[in-house]
Amino acid sequence: MNILEVKNLNMSYKTIDGNVDAVKDISFTVKQGESFGLVGESGCGKTSVAMSLLQLQADNGKITSGEIIFDGQNIVNLSEAELREVRWSGISIVFQGAMNSWNPVVKIGEQIREAMREHYPNKSKDENTKKILELFEIVGLEDSIIDRYPHELSGGMKQRAVIALALSCDPKLIIADEPTTALDVVIQDQILNEIRKVQDVLGLSLIYISHDIAVIAEMTDNMAVMYAGRIVERGPTKEIFANPKHSYTKSLLESTPSVVGDKVKLQSLDGEPPSLISKEKGCTFAPRCPNKDISCNPELDMQLKEVAPNHYVDACNAKEV
Repeated sequence: MNILEVKNLNMSYKTIDGNVDAVKDISFTVKQGESFGLVGESGCGKTSVAMSLLQLQADNGKITSGEIIFDGQNIVNLSEAELREVRWSGISIVFQGAMNSWNPVVKIGEQIREAMREHYPNKSKDENTKKILELFEIVGLEDSIIDRYPHELSGGMKQRAVIALALSCDPKLIIADEPTTALDVVIQDQILNEIRKVQDVLGLSLIYISHDIAVIAEMTDNMAVMYAGRIVERGPTKEIFANPKHSYTKSLLESTPSVVGDKVKLQSLDGEPPSLISKEKGCTFAPRCPNKDISCNPELDMQLKEVAPNHYVDACNAKEV
């Protein structure tokens, strides 16, 4: 059963330089209990997708077309009051850099209770406290954290508390947007383990967003590779890693070090992603593509095509299959 289905989603930001098309014709599904990954370079539109799902984009951002069907309901045209019923209690999010967003003069427990009161106003303080302590046990925090201030916690402890906050209203789907940013590698691994544990214990669905394709490999069942606002490749994670089709996906993999196998020279990807203000047709990766040749068609329709069971790639790279 699909808990989330995104169909042909488009979202843009209005700026003084023109409209920035941050999300272009995005489609994907997330099943109940599944983990789905979004990967790509910074600025490719991953966070804009996450914000669109909760309709928390900046004031100058707007969903221009498409559907977001969550738990059987299209939430794109819901009122703000109706969206409040979906946020946190339906879809929750661990924001990028969220561990630094705690109010420094309010205890951790009280900040989590405040979110819970918004959605469960009839529950007592004791009931909310009991729920928080249960969540602390799941994410590996001591009970005493509930009465501590943010400055008394390490970075890893604050991030675990953020995960507990995201779980506090019993969501069905959690979006984790770069949840290990600014943490050292040991703490990163611990946080990733806690996220997996939470998903297994509570049976949640997960959307994991990262620029690190190795983390996506470890954390997800299915994945999509984004470039310049579009999904350029989508499918089962194991299949994409074993048989990548898009030149951009191959470049990401070739630039990622491995701790097993023979030593290989890492390949860099020259250039930078294009401006999302431009209305370029065809393959936006062409200027950086190591496999570009005279047969590349700038007018080619870049819709995804199935090249293997549930494995899709854009038309430019599908022609090589």
